[in-house]
Amino acid sequence: MTTLHDTAVRGFASDNYSGVHPEILAAIAAANDGHQIAYGEDAYTARLQEVFAHHFGAGAQAFPVFNGTGANVTGLQSMLPRWGAVIAASTAHINVDEGGAPERVAGIKILNVPTDDGKLTPELVDREAWGWGDEHRAQPLVVSITQSTELGTLYTPDEIRALADHAHERGMRLHLDGARLSNAAAALGLPLRAFTTDVGVDVLSFGGTKNGALGGEAVLVLDPAASDGLLFLRKLNMQLASKMRFISAQLIALLEPTSDPAGELYLRSARHANAMAQRLRAGVEAGLADGSIAGVAFTQPTQSNGVFATLPDGVAERLRAAFRFYDWDASRNEVRWMCSFDTTEADVDAFVAELARLT
Repeated sequence: MTTLHDTAVRGFASDNYSGVHPEILAAIAAANDGHQIAYGEDAYTARLQEVFAHHFGAGAQAFPVFNGTGANVTGLQSMLPRWGAVIAASTAHINVDEGGAPERVAGIKILNVPTDDGKLTPELVDREAWGWGDEHRAQPLVVSITQSTELGTLYTPDEIRALADHAHERGMRLHLDGARLSNAAAALGLPLRAFTTDVGVDVLSFGGTKNGALGGEAVLVLDPAASDGLLFLRKLNMQLASKMRFISAQLIALLEPTSDPAGELYLRSARHANAMAQRLRAGVEAGLADGSIAGVAFTQPTQSNGVFATLPDGVAERLRAAFRFYDWDASRNEVRWMCSFDTTEADVDAFVAELARLT
């Protein structure tokens, strides 16, 4: 097939813009020969269960799905009765970026709480954690957090434990949107289970696509008592892959335990993306310090692979002529710059140089 795009074009809009990691492409190819039973009864999906158990604990059960919205909607639906509601940050993906799918597909009421850094606290949860037994109010039964958050910030294990304990004490469960869970693990320097299973997370969405997969996520049940009906809900929500081996093979490639001191692919890729975000921020900070960049201010700490900043009037559109990225809050000229597993030092340095030229 003829390549239809300019492969020299680079951007900082989303970690979804990157291609597929070569090791994941190789894993898909390796799974391609011969026949395997469809709908998850294949050797790769069986191995994936073992791999997830290695990282999250023996009781973890994985349900591969096509995408992050499907993982969130299906996972949350399995945690709630029809009258249930989810407490989430106002910036949460399930509240802002899923086209109403949690409400329209799953029938879930989202009780959103404003937060400056994308993170919930027990005190913020309590703004909506009330009204149990009131037949006029959707019942708050799940708290949903994101790690790393939509603003690029991180929860510590202790913060997640506090939220889990707070939720469980009130008869609620804790869900975690882990679209960028690998970036959080790389930034925290901790095993995946240390800030999920071991601190009380009940169900999570594990993301692969933003970390180099072609397309593959999983609903991961850490406490079987917190979830029911996933075997049926995955099909009902159009998230059951017939050729599931190809989704499972991608996630195996990311997570397969290795003796390599650099770690598994999920860590290697996420560490690189995080490091490029740090390089981008450091380059802008250096420019601000020496006067070669002017009028830029950061709005969030750079803790994973995203940089959030405000720009002088008109700069964003001119900068986008060379590097695509998204506005975050256009009313205050706030933008988001995302780095990926394949972002290079040259990409970052060229971006910083263009920003300096424009400001």
